[in-house]
Amino acid sequence: MSDPVTIYMTDWCPFCKKLMSNLDRTETPYTTVNVDEDTEAAAWVESVNEGNRVVPTVRYSDDSHATNPPAGAVRRKLEELAG
Repeated sequence: MSDPVTIYMTDWCPFCKKLMSNLDRTETPYTTVNVDEDTEAAAWVESVNEGNRVVPTVRYSDDSHATNPPAGAVRRKLEELAG
C-alpha cells in the first residue's frame, strides 16, 4: 500500500460523500476504492468490520484502519504517519 489514506466507499453512501467532501475542503490527500466494484476490497472491509460491509472504512499506510471516522481524525492520523 503506497497511499497514506485509502477510503473504501460506495457511490450511494452519504457518509462516504460527507467524509470525502470534508477532506477535500482541506485538500487532504486520499485515494478511493469502490467496494461495489472491487470484490477483494469488499472482502477486506468485511474482514475488519465483523463480517459487515461498513463504509466508509479508511485504511492507513501503517495498515491500521478506522470505520466511519470523522475527517479530523483522518487528518490527525495522516499527520502522525508523516511525522
